[in-house]
Amino acid sequence: MRMMCAATLGLQSIVLFLTALVLTALTDVGAAAAWSIGIGLAVLALVAAGSLRRPFGYWLGHLTQVLSVALGFLIPVMFFLGGVFAALWALALVLGSRVDEAKAARA
Repeated sequence: MRMMCAATLGLQSIVLFLTALVLTALTDVGAAAAWSIGIGLAVLALVAAGSLRRPFGYWLGHLTQVLSVALGFLIPVMFFLGGVFAALWALALVLGSRVDEAKAARA
């Protein structure tokens, strides 16, 4: 499960980093605030991916999903992209736990 969740968060961090460019170009958010939001969310996703060995890593992953969807209030397309990544996150959790259970049953 950890590998699937980490992969999802890794890809999401790239998208979140690129939102800084979109925020700067298409909204009235200042450049410093836009880059802080984009880099901050990307770092949050990477920290969550790196800390998935502990339970709080999954909570950070959940927080990343919520903040990604909430970013839609500044960039409306993030409602869609954040929703897609939230769905991928949920899928990684469900399918990853099934894979872990199957491995445990074989052992």
